[in-house]
Amino acid sequence: MDLILWRHADAQDEEESGGDLKRRLSARGEKQAARMAAWLDRHLPDATKVLCSPALRCEQLVLALGRKYKLRDELAPGQDCALMLEAAGWPDARQPAVIVGHQPGLGQALARLLGFKHDSCQVRKGAVWWLRTRERDGHQQTVVVAVQSPDGL
Repeated sequence: MDLILWRHADAQDEEESGGDLKRRLSARGEKQAARMAAWLDRHLPDATKVLCSPALRCEQLVLALGRKYKLRDELAPGQDCALMLEAAGWPDARQPAVIVGHQPGLGQALARLLGFKHDSCQVRKGAVWWLRTRERDGHQQTVVVAVQSPDGL
């Protein structure tokens, strides 16, 4: 299974927006979203399932991708990363999944799947981590397929 973790791009401050879930992408964030969405659209299989946090900044980001998506409460800020992985069907789903979400949840999921000593890692705003599960010698492994930042495109 392929799992693509996509952190929301640069967003307005909470004070400007009237609450965390209502934060909008900044002008810079909109550009980051467009660049990363174009890259993803070229590489994602057609059957990819796209799941999105209910936060406005995440929905704005996923709209740039131009594909069908589902809002999932399990992906909201502060949710346990196990809920995120379960929503994606990791590691047994037959179709790839994109998760559009937040820190620290995305970083916690990465640390868990990649066996890091720390309980989290940093994920830059607007960046994508593409993971794949495979079986080798009877053991399931998680490998990194790509890490892409919108500033690197």
